[in-house]
Amino acid sequence: MKYISELREGSRIAGVYLCKHRQSAVTKNGKPYENVILQDKTGTIDAKIWEPNSSGIDDFDNLDYIDVMGDVTLFAGALQVSLKRVRRADEGEYDPADYLPVSKYDIESMYKELVDFIDSVKNPHLNALLKKYYVEHEKFIKAFKFSSAAKSVHHGFVGGLLEHTLSVTRLCHYYAKAYPILNRDLLITAAIFHDIGKTKELSAFPMNDYTDDGQLLGHIMIGAEMIHDAVRTIPGFPKTLESELKHCILAHHGELEYGSPKKPAMAEALALNLADNTDARMQTITELFESTTEQSEWLGYNRLFESNIRKTII
Repeated sequence: MKYISELREGSRIAGVYLCKHRQSAVTKNGKPYENVILQDKTGTIDAKIWEPNSSGIDDFDNLDYIDVMGDVTLFAGALQVSLKRVRRADEGEYDPADYLPVSKYDIESMYKELVDFIDSVKNPHLNALLKKYYVEHEKFIKAFKFSSAAKSVHHGFVGGLLEHTLSVTRLCHYYAKAYPILNRDLLITAAIFHDIGKTKELSAFPMNDYTDDGQLLGHIMIGAEMIHDAVRTIPGFPKTLESELKHCILAHHGELEYGSPKKPAMAEALALNLADNTDARMQTITELFESTTEQSEWLGYNRLFESNIRKTII
């Protein structure tokens, strides 16, 4: 099979892919068809089954691995697949690792670096709180390593949450050295905890979609609750310190319209917001550059950046 990133207009697609989503639809003329999103570790592609009742289309569901055959076309500037044959693949015909997008960095090496940052936190209460989750809680550690940082936009892959958290922590480490007004222990702790709620906001791969709590509460509120619950198990944890840490979590998106219940009221909360926004935006534009097949330096208008994006030659 060809990976999705290798597909081009006019090519033939044949092989096993993950059906990330399937939905029945009707054309303007009242003819039924199927919308299908195919996925492998390099990305996703939109596919259509224009003859859903034909003999070559077997039954399959969301998150099934399916053996497909079809043609790649270009529609409205994007690649699209017209599927002619589909059957549910049997176990042994595929390796799940080929279908889940994964961080290009080694997950265990990243996690070791994150634990080194935890060991550098001198405040005994913050150090104990960090270790409650990142050293002692095996179920959480497994989920954290496997989680993405988003359903889409940036770091939407296995290990994405870890990669993003480590990048934000590195930036905060730099800020703490550059600006002595910052409480380093509080800032590093807030950086490591800032997206902890995403382990419960998003379901595990291959679904990687919002859970009920993700829809109703969001990762910022979930994260503050997780910190609140863990603090209750640490004797003598200062109430003011708990409030300062939770404020950093609640304010890390910076603006009310971006989902933060509070705007930053502390230097550490401001620094965390800047680090989070820096890494999210730089990763977003990195993924944009990696996904484009354009040879031109100018990539066109991008809705997220509200600008015509130019890729410089390195």
